[in-house]
Amino acid sequence: MSIVFASLNHPQRVVLAAEVHSRPFLQLTRSETLTHLAVYVREEGNGGRHASAQHALLDDLCAHFGVVAPGGEAKHFYHDFGRFRLKWECHTEFATYTFAQAHEEPLSTDQAFARAPLAHIPQQWQLSLKGKLMVAAHVVVEPGDDDPAATARQMQRIFEGKLMSSSKVLQGGEIWTDFQIQSDGFSRFVVRDIGLRELQGGRLAQRILEIETYRMMALLGLPHAQQSGPLLNQIEGDLAALTAAMVQSEQSTAGTPEEQAEDERVLRKITGLAARIEKLSLENSYRFSASQAYFRLVQARIEELREQRIEGVPTIGEFMERRLAPAMNTCQAIARRQEALAERIAHTNDLLRTRIGIVQERQNRQILESMNARAAQQLKLQQAVEGLSVAAISYYVIGLLGYAGKAAKAAGLPINPDLATGLVVPVVAACVWLGLRRMHKGLGSH
Repeated sequence: MSIVFASLNHPQRVVLAAEVHSRPFLQLTRSETLTHLAVYVREEGNGGRHASAQHALLDDLCAHFGVVAPGGEAKHFYHDFGRFRLKWECHTEFATYTFAQAHEEPLSTDQAFARAPLAHIPQQWQLSLKGKLMVAAHVVVEPGDDDPAATARQMQRIFEGKLMSSSKVLQGGEIWTDFQIQSDGFSRFVVRDIGLRELQGGRLAQRILEIETYRMMALLGLPHAQQSGPLLNQIEGDLAALTAAMVQSEQSTAGTPEEQAEDERVLRKITGLAARIEKLSLENSYRFSASQAYFRLVQARIEELREQRIEGVPTIGEFMERRLAPAMNTCQAIARRQEALAERIAHTNDLLRTRIGIVQERQNRQILESMNARAAQQLKLQQAVEGLSVAAISYYVIGLLGYAGKAAKAAGLPINPDLATGLVVPVVAACVWLGLRRMHKGLGSH
């Protein structure tokens, strides 16, 4: 009897095995136009709301064409709408819409850009993307030739930017772009198929669009870095002033009430600086980390292109190294500066708390010394009072014994009261003194 291995699977085996096939490349012809949109929906601290908002946009688009949208847990979606094909992917912070349209006859590059598949998308849905569009790009895939001079002249006419970037990639393709937003609001890319193998066109187009998307997402950290610079300058200036005040007060006589009040004031200000830098770090830490992650993805996608230089034009890798890398270095520098400033504030806080602790210990020692002095005075006073107590108690006891002696004489006993009183005085005094000493020792042992 054969074993049905499907029944032996781990619950996640099929899902995990399908993950590597979940985002296939678009299958493109040698004459095709793509429109790529990256929609960024900012939902602070709630990834579930982000995903639901992205699915709502996709649901509206599918509903317009009478197509069943994917479920709420879907991360990717592909459908052929007839006049165009759609590939949708939902990422952590954004979702991408790649519309592809094949042309039956080869078109000129200008005509291909004019016939982008975005024309088939309802304008009402496009208007719903207001304030959410992070990337908008047109890609033209066209057959290429081996005339570099003619190609360069044609690209100069198509792109509005003065500086273009281009390279030979995947041993059979060319990429041309200027990475600028054109007058129509879209950036443009031209992929020339000189000798690409099957599926390489789709792979190349996706790599280019991923570079553009991840580039823009990485740059989201730059405004945070630029805004944080002046704030860090202000915090550093306040910290320097407080440190100088600490040094100045250290040279004066510490421990006075005025100095203690000053230390407490400085401590409150340092605590306020710590709260400010912590708030700034919390606001920037995720954005800076995400920017570095996106930047690494850009670098990885560029390496996958295996670029070869076209004379007179910088490669995409060189373009990113000169334009994107400095922005990422700025974000990284601000992140390191935040961490270093937080450490300096914590160190200054520890120093001031140590100083306040030393002053408090000195005050406590003075209090203990004054308590010891008072205890010694009380002991001396107690010893003086103890002598008076012996005399007083002895006086009263001897008086009672005198009355007892007189009573015995009146009763006819042969006793001289005055003589007997005089004789018992030292005995009574000694007994009283010994009794008090014993009582004090008993109280001391407890």
